This record gives sequence, structure tokens and C-alpha cells, in this order.
Amino acid sequence: MLKAIVAYAENRVIGKDNDLIWHLPDDLKHFKRHTAGKTIIMGRKTWDSLGGRPLPNRRHIVITRTEGFQANGAEVVHSLEEAVALAKTEEEVFIVGGAQIYALSLPMIDVLEITEVHAHFEGDAFFPTFDESDFELVTEEHHPTDEKHKHSFTFKTWKRKAS
Repeated sequence: MLKAIVAYAENRVIGKDNDLIWHLPDDLKHFKRHTAGKTIIMGRKTWDSLGGRPLPNRRHIVITRTEGFQANGAEVVHSLEEAVALAKTEEEVFIVGGAQIYALSLPMIDVLEITEVHAHFEGDAFFPTFDESDFELVTEEHHPTDEKHKHSFTFKTWKRKAS
């Protein structure tokens, strides 16, 4: 099953200058809970945003157009199709960014794990729009602002409807 996991603002911003714009500890825990022990697929810029180091307890597949690119602790491929083929035996595989990889993978995604941050931000990377009628909203959990979370947010799980 191919899933995408993403946090975006109300204006669909996911980042700026190859970094996250907000700090939401519960969203980071949400990401970890979903992706721990799983294969994650990302673009090279997302890999770079991790400091060029793999996250613990995950198989990393990095997509890049750059021939000869090496990512210590990750497998490197040159297309989304190649990445998906590498992970085809996995029960759950997560697309974790960035914007170009989300856009390329959206037509194949079975489940969207979205954190919608209830604010608008300036940014240079955006999550693509998707046709909500192709998906069913199966869970929705709101988190208000508190001492650790400057912005309220909602976890939403969308599952693609059978065609």
C-alpha cells in the first residue's frame, strides 16, 4: 500500500528554503508513529533537509536526477517508478516529500495521512491539490493550540475510493 504523509498549511505550503516552517511536536510524533519500521521514499531535497542522514528505524529510498549521487544510509534511484518497484514487497510504503515527489506520486497514492496546520505561511514548496471526491475521509482528529503548539492542526486520513 502506497501512502503519503505530509503536513501543510491552509494555503498548502509545506516548506520554505528546504525546511519546515512550524514546530509541532505532536505532528513529529505522528510522523514517527506512522513511518517507524517502514520504507520511506523522498526526493533529494527532502533527504538534504534531514542533514543527509537517515531517520532511525526506516528504510530510505531517495529519488534524484543526479547521476552518481550517493546518500549514506539510503538507496538511490532515478525515478518514482524505480523507487516504488524497489519497495514492492513492503506492506506499507510512505512518500514523505517533497513537493515534486508528492505531485508525481499522487495518482498512485492509496492513503493520504495529512496534518493540516490551521494557519497561512509564506513558502516555496506546496502540496498539490487533490480531488477529495476520489478519497474518503476516514479519520479526523483536531489538536488545539497549547504551550507546545503555537498553531492548531488537524490530523486527517483520506483513503482512495475503489474505482
